[in-house]
Amino acid sequence: MAFPAPAPHPAPTPVPCGVLDAMVKAYDIRGVVPDQLDEAVARSVGASFAVLVDARHAGGVVVGHDMRTSSPSLAAAFAEGVTSQGADVVVIGLASTDELYFASGHLGVPGAMFTASHNPARYNGIKLCRAGAAPVGRDSGLAEIRAHLADPSTLPAYDGAAGVVTHRDLLEAYASHLRGLVDLSGARPLTVVIDAGNGMGGYTAPTVFAGLPVTVIPLYFELDGTFPHHEANPIDPANLVDLQAGVRAHEADLGLAFDGDADRCFVVDERGQAVSPSTLAALIAVRELDRHPGSTVIHNLITSRAVPEVIREHGGIPVRTRVGHSFIKAEMARTGAVFGGEHSGHFYFRDFWRADSGMLAALHVLAELAAAPAGTTLSSLLVGYQRYADSGEINTTAADPVAVSASVEAAYAGRSAVEVDHLDGLTVSAPDWWFNLRASNTEPLLRLNVEADTATQMAGVRDDVLALVRSALAGAA
Repeated sequence: MAFPAPAPHPAPTPVPCGVLDAMVKAYDIRGVVPDQLDEAVARSVGASFAVLVDARHAGGVVVGHDMRTSSPSLAAAFAEGVTSQGADVVVIGLASTDELYFASGHLGVPGAMFTASHNPARYNGIKLCRAGAAPVGRDSGLAEIRAHLADPSTLPAYDGAAGVVTHRDLLEAYASHLRGLVDLSGARPLTVVIDAGNGMGGYTAPTVFAGLPVTVIPLYFELDGTFPHHEANPIDPANLVDLQAGVRAHEADLGLAFDGDADRCFVVDERGQAVSPSTLAALIAVRELDRHPGSTVIHNLITSRAVPEVIREHGGIPVRTRVGHSFIKAEMARTGAVFGGEHSGHFYFRDFWRADSGMLAALHVLAELAAAPAGTTLSSLLVGYQRYADSGEINTTAADPVAVSASVEAAYAGRSAVEVDHLDGLTVSAPDWWFNLRASNTEPLLRLNVEADTATQMAGVRDDVLALVRSALAGAA
């Protein structure tokens, strides 16, 4: 029997500028559901993205989504927007963000991932990429999409046949690709506790680790976008407590923690101590330089000074860049870099279409430990990469982060032996310490990172900067 044609959706309406200012970030779209991001907005983004990447001639668009309750409907609405422009859509369904990047590279088409990463349950968002997982950020497409959302009449009209939606399961292909990049087949057995935080790591890890000489002890693998145990944000030490206890209780070789969309990886050593992502960046950089001698390695400006030191010591060329995946990927493309590391736990690989993959980073750490002599612990393996004292990331809510940073800069302007740069926020450096104060690209926060030669120096600089921040906030109140 014939089914009636679906009712047409209402014509898109302009999204208020205040909402767009809140949602369109430096390298993704992210907002509260449904107050800011709803199905109508997702549909409009899909149509605009299809035009931006010329999806009809680019082979279509691949779409994935995380486990948040709003993700399936938002992803479906986005697909409707793409097909309304005559382009086809391949839906891979539940996926980690790096699986979506794999799909974009593997299929050679642009992609969209619905996730708000580590943000609380009420948020959702869209990470976009061109074919081959090439980034789409504010300077490479998001500004155009924002303009279309603000004024839908600027979107070119299309009255041809709609595109077609198909479904594909690429999880096994993704896992096989990762295992092909890091060989663990002959490694000594390891025991690993993995805290997925009820996020997508709980979906991908069982398939990635299947058949490897790794005993996985799972924590919170059940997909649940309400995050009933703790936020899927492992950069916050409070969210590592269960993993640390699990590693000690099971006498595991190490622990792994993933954020909500599993594109970031954090590591806990055999003692239950958190390992700095800068330390992991240095370790992985050495592994990649062993395979590609003399290569360039990217590090963002808040990684430890140990990272460029280690890169140089192993014959590589360090390049410093600002924070954020679209900036890192663009710099990797410009320089041909083999690897890129961020202090936030994002790790980027030339062999993975220059995209970030928490799971691939985890496999590198496991392979390095497994290749070490029997009895070698992770903490002993990492000693040479841990050279300075750091504060970790300290976040402060700030309505006007630019004014606060300016006040802090003014306080340091007259001090001797101090250098200032503005590559990303405010960086103040001295011979034996540095700090960076920058506005978050995803949240209304001011982020502080401090590093010094000694813990005493670090604490002194940290406390001084925080006092200046509090004073500036009090003056603005």
